[in-house]
Amino acid sequence: MTSKLDNVETLAVRCPNWVGDIVMATPVFECLRNALPQARIVGVLKRSMQGILKDSPWFDAFVDADDKTWVGFQQMRSHLRALAPEAAVLLTNSWRSALTLRLSGIRRLYGYRRQGRGVLLAGGPVASRNGRITPKPTIQQYLEICRWLGLDLPGRPKPTLFIGDPLRRRGAEFLAKYGIGDDDFVVGVTPGASFGSSKCWPAECFAELAEMCRRRFAAKVILFCGPGEQDIRRAILEKTRADVIDAQAGGLDLEILKPLVKRCNLFITNDTGPRHYAVAFDVPVVVLMGSTDPRYTDANTDRTIVVRKELDCSPCHKKVCPREHECMNEIRPAEVLAAAEQLLTTCR
Repeated sequence: MTSKLDNVETLAVRCPNWVGDIVMATPVFECLRNALPQARIVGVLKRSMQGILKDSPWFDAFVDADDKTWVGFQQMRSHLRALAPEAAVLLTNSWRSALTLRLSGIRRLYGYRRQGRGVLLAGGPVASRNGRITPKPTIQQYLEICRWLGLDLPGRPKPTLFIGDPLRRRGAEFLAKYGIGDDDFVVGVTPGASFGSSKCWPAECFAELAEMCRRRFAAKVILFCGPGEQDIRRAILEKTRADVIDAQAGGLDLEILKPLVKRCNLFITNDTGPRHYAVAFDVPVVVLMGSTDPRYTDANTDRTIVVRKELDCSPCHKKVCPREHECMNEIRPAEVLAAAEQLLTTCR
């Protein structure tokens, strides 16, 4: 079977900008590597995100996708020109991401033809008639690009992440530092969301839930917070009576997050990036969802329960709720604990 990438020796892949989207794009990376086993594949993504994909067999090099500043763009262009890709696959939808790759010397760009950027592309699938992609699992959206390119698609695409030996040792050291042993029941909690506060369950609810998990499962609870989430982190630590392990205090980044999430027996999270780490590692995950459309993540959910309130205003996809944030405030800790118990029974 021939594809539009035949004879490509160096391929650039403009990866998504969000943590969860990068994880959901991993079946595409696998598909591209299988199609081009001898090619050099270059991942173009933010430097802060590169740890997500470290240790994978898909990429030979990474280039920092800092294309929003002139200095950053010049550095990206310089690195890409030195690598000289013949083609690029874009998993981003913006005009800027296409233009900056064209200005970096890549003539053949493939991706969704939307937002009027089709003039910059060599081709790609078309979004729905109104110019927007019809809500469907993000994994399927990304794989449509591979289908259009004529590549063989995986039978049951699932997110995959890799942990090399050095990272495995780092994870083991972290767990040992906080007294987490092999027999401990570990619950991971992610209360933030870089998208905006509309995705966030209240801090007092997470604080109460941590106490419930401690009592119900004799669990060791790890709190995972990222940059910009200091307020909710501080509020949870102040409000809860549970002995919560603060992962950020131990030096948390997107790379060390992989072995830590993998160690969890249960993961409870807003609809945010680490949720997809849990899916990649087959960790049972309870997702608290409010402002976002569940159709975008309705894939590989056999070990997932979504707790969500059906309201007339949701999904709104707004970063900040203009109302009383009912979609998240109406979810109660006891309801989440019950969902976790149900999930764990199903996953045994």
